[in-house]
Amino acid sequence: MASVEALLAPVARDAEPQLQQQLRGLFGGIVRAYLPQTWVFRTEEGVATLRVDPSGRFSVVAGALDPADVTVEVGHARLAAALTTRRREAVPPGPLTVTPHTSKGRTAFEYLRGRLGL
Repeated sequence: MASVEALLAPVARDAEPQLQQQLRGLFGGIVRAYLPQTWVFRTEEGVATLRVDPSGRFSVVAGALDPADVTVEVGHARLAAALTTRRREAVPPGPLTVTPHTSKGRTAFEYLRGRLGL
Protein backbone atom coordinates (compact mmCIF):
# COMPACT_ATOMS: atom_id res chain seq x y z
CA MET A 1 0.00 0.00 0.00
CA ALA A 2 1.21 3.50 -0.83
CA SER A 3 2.69 5.62 1.94
CA VAL A 4 0.84 8.69 3.14
CA GLU A 5 3.42 10.86 1.36
CA ALA A 6 2.88 8.96 -1.90
CA LEU A 7 -0.88 9.50 -1.60
CA LEU A 8 -0.47 13.24 -1.04
CA ALA A 9 2.13 13.87 -3.77
CA PRO A 10 -0.32 13.76 -6.74
CA VAL A 11 -2.71 16.05 -4.87
CA ALA A 12 0.09 18.59 -4.42
CA ARG A 13 1.21 18.24 -8.04
CA ASP A 14 -2.34 18.76 -9.35
CA ALA A 15 -3.31 21.58 -6.97
CA GLU A 16 -0.21 23.75 -7.31
CA PRO A 17 -0.88 25.08 -10.84
CA GLN A 18 -4.52 25.74 -9.93
CA LEU A 19 -3.53 27.70 -6.83
CA GLN A 20 -0.82 29.59 -8.71
CA GLN A 21 -3.45 30.67 -11.24
CA GLN A 22 -5.82 31.80 -8.46
CA LEU A 23 -3.05 33.82 -6.83
CA ARG A 24 -2.54 35.74 -10.09
CA GLY A 25 -6.27 36.27 -10.55
CA LEU A 26 -8.73 38.87 -9.39
CA PHE A 27 -9.11 37.33 -5.93
CA GLY A 28 -5.43 36.54 -5.42
CA GLY A 29 -5.17 38.78 -2.37
CA ILE A 30 -8.04 36.99 -0.67
CA VAL A 31 -6.54 33.56 -1.39
CA ARG A 32 -3.07 34.73 -0.28
CA ALA A 33 -4.50 35.68 3.13
CA TYR A 34 -5.02 31.95 3.83
CA LEU A 35 -1.41 31.03 3.10
CA PRO A 36 0.77 29.42 4.28
CA GLN A 37 -1.14 26.25 5.13
CA THR A 38 0.18 23.16 6.92
CA TRP A 39 -1.98 20.04 7.04
CA VAL A 40 -0.93 16.90 8.87
CA PHE A 41 -2.44 13.59 7.75
CA ARG A 42 -2.32 10.66 10.20
CA THR A 43 -3.24 7.08 9.31
CA GLU A 44 -2.41 3.75 10.88
CA GLU A 45 0.27 3.44 8.17
CA GLY A 46 2.08 6.71 8.91
CA VAL A 47 2.07 10.48 9.10
CA ALA A 48 2.81 13.09 6.44
CA THR A 49 2.46 16.83 6.06
CA LEU A 50 1.07 18.73 3.09
CA ARG A 51 2.42 22.28 3.13
CA VAL A 52 1.60 25.26 0.94
CA ASP A 53 4.01 28.18 1.22
CA PRO A 54 3.05 31.87 0.88
CA SER A 55 3.81 31.82 -2.86
CA GLY A 56 1.50 28.84 -3.47
CA ARG A 57 4.15 26.15 -3.80
CA PHE A 58 3.25 22.74 -2.40
CA SER A 59 5.48 20.25 -0.62
CA VAL A 60 4.88 16.89 1.02
CA VAL A 61 7.13 15.60 3.79
CA ALA A 62 7.13 12.56 6.02
CA GLY A 63 6.11 13.20 9.60
CA ALA A 64 4.26 16.05 11.24
CA LEU A 65 5.40 19.66 10.87
CA ASP A 66 4.48 22.24 13.48
CA PRO A 67 2.53 24.37 13.71
CA ALA A 68 -0.27 22.65 11.82
CA ASP A 69 -3.35 24.48 10.60
CA VAL A 70 -5.30 21.22 10.28
CA THR A 71 -4.77 17.63 11.42
CA VAL A 72 -6.66 14.91 9.56
CA GLU A 73 -6.85 11.49 11.22
CA VAL A 74 -8.30 8.85 8.93
CA GLY A 75 -7.96 5.18 8.04
CA HIS A 76 -5.30 4.58 5.41
CA ALA A 77 -7.66 2.78 2.99
CA ARG A 78 -10.19 5.58 3.29
CA LEU A 79 -7.56 8.25 2.64
CA ALA A 80 -6.20 6.29 -0.33
CA ALA A 81 -9.68 6.00 -1.86
CA ALA A 82 -10.43 9.68 -1.23
CA LEU A 83 -7.20 10.98 -2.72
CA THR A 84 -7.09 8.65 -5.71
CA THR A 85 -10.73 9.08 -6.77
CA ARG A 86 -11.50 12.47 -5.17
CA ARG A 87 -15.14 11.43 -5.12
CA ARG A 88 -16.93 11.06 -1.79
CA GLU A 89 -19.23 8.34 -3.10
CA ALA A 90 -16.20 6.14 -3.86
CA VAL A 91 -14.79 6.44 -0.33
CA PRO A 92 -15.51 3.61 2.09
CA PRO A 93 -17.10 4.50 5.41
CA GLY A 94 -14.91 4.83 8.43
CA PRO A 95 -13.65 7.23 11.04
CA LEU A 96 -12.49 10.68 10.03
CA THR A 97 -11.36 13.25 12.56
CA VAL A 98 -10.51 16.71 11.32
CA THR A 99 -8.99 19.06 13.87
CA PRO A 100 -8.56 22.64 12.70
CA HIS A 101 -5.91 24.41 14.76
CA THR A 102 -6.38 27.83 13.13
CA SER A 103 -9.34 29.68 11.69
CA LYS A 104 -7.61 29.92 8.31
CA GLY A 105 -7.08 26.15 8.40
CA ARG A 106 -10.75 25.56 9.18
CA THR A 107 -11.87 27.79 6.32
CA ALA A 108 -9.43 26.26 3.83
CA PHE A 109 -10.35 22.70 4.78
CA GLU A 110 -14.08 23.35 4.48
CA TYR A 111 -13.51 24.91 1.06
CA LEU A 112 -11.26 22.07 -0.18
CA ARG A 113 -12.83 19.09 1.55
CA GLY A 114 -14.90 18.03 -1.45
CA ARG A 115 -11.94 18.38 -3.80
CA LEU A 116 -10.05 15.91 -1.62
CA GLY A 117 -12.92 13.43 -1.57
CA LEU A 118 -13.30 13.72 2.19
